[in-house]
Order: sequence, then structure tokens, then C-alpha cells
Amino acid sequence: MPVSPLIAPSLLAADFSRLGEEVEAIAAAGADWLHLDIMDGHFVPNISFGPVVVKALRKRTTIPFDVHLMIAPADPYLAAFAEAGADLISLHPEAGPHLHRSLQTIRALGKKAGVVLNPATPVEAVAHVLDLTDLILVMSVNPGFGGQSFIESQLSKIAALRRMIDATGRHIHLQVDGGVTAKTARSCIEAGADVLVAGTAVFGQTDYAAAIAAIRGAAA
Repeated sequence: MPVSPLIAPSLLAADFSRLGEEVEAIAAAGADWLHLDIMDGHFVPNISFGPVVVKALRKRTTIPFDVHLMIAPADPYLAAFAEAGADLISLHPEAGPHLHRSLQTIRALGKKAGVVLNPATPVEAVAHVLDLTDLILVMSVNPGFGGQSFIESQLSKIAALRRMIDATGRHIHLQVDGGVTAKTARSCIEAGADVLVAGTAVFGQTDYAAAIAAIRGAAA
């Protein structure tokens, strides 16, 4: 049965000239988490912000910070993002040679750990690290830019991951990021997701609370 998903608006779609106010507004609007996309212009073709900005924003809200590292190598920066206030740190298997060690490091820093699967990354990439994983993020667009259209083929991947997670008996969040709107949210939840990242579908609207409610309502 579909569940009421957690909604994690993506700061990448916010007004960068007033990030502090945007963070406070999205928390007041009912966001469950804040999704922060960290991009280096190397692993993905764009540059966003780093741990200094995360640390500054941490002072503006108490909602969990869901930090998605789209950087390579990721390992040298794990401690910095943990110290900046990340609650959960997710990284791509392709961003370093030892995914298992990276997840161990994140957990040793006292943070929850996530694995991110690009559209072409198979579910098998996470099969042997589920015991160290608190979240799996399915990218339903190619990472690096906001405002892209949802890739429908990722629904079968979400469903396969849900079966894999359920078989472990562990509570592992299954998150979807990319092209998530009130129209695509229900398909994601029916496939097995329980956390939805939304960028322009929230920050691109005039009423953040209404936008969040629309996505949550469409998925229910």
C-alpha cells in the first residue's frame, strides 16, 4: 500500500541570493528534510556549494540535512560535511574505489549513510553494503542539473530495491530524486519509495506549503 512519503525539497532550486530565508521558509512549510546537492564540476557538470554553506545554513533550522555528494573523490570531504551539520551523507559508488569503507567512515562520524544510484547504475551496486546503509537514493534523472524530466525506467529499479530492502528486515529509506512532481510522486511511492526529493516542484512555486502538500497528497 502507498505510504505518506517524507518530502525533502532540494535547495538547488532555491533562490541562492537568500538561502537562509529559503531554508527557514521551507521548514515552516512542512518539509521533512532538506536535500542539499553538493556538486564539484567534475563528477557532474555543475558546481553548487560546499561545507561552509552547509554550516551556515545549519543555524537556520533544525530539520534533518540530507547531504547528497556528487563529488569525486568523496572520502576526503566526509568529515567536513559531518562537522558542518549533515545528518545523512549519501555518495555514489562511482565516487571512490571503496564504497564499503566510505560508508563505514560516515557511520564512524556519527551520521547516517546513503548510497546513490545513477540511472545506469545497477541495483547490484548496493547489494553487499546494505548492512551499512540507511538510505538508497535512486536518481530518476542524470545528476548535475535541476528541472529535468522523470526517467520512467527507474520505476522498475525502485521496485527491485524495495524487494531487496524488505528481504533484509532492516529499515532503509528508499529515496527518489529527479523530476518528482505531484504527477510522478504516486508512481514512485507505489513502486516502493518512501522519501521524495523535489526541487522546482517546491521551490519553483509561490506557495511552498501548498506545493509540499500537493506532492504528499498525490502520493498517498
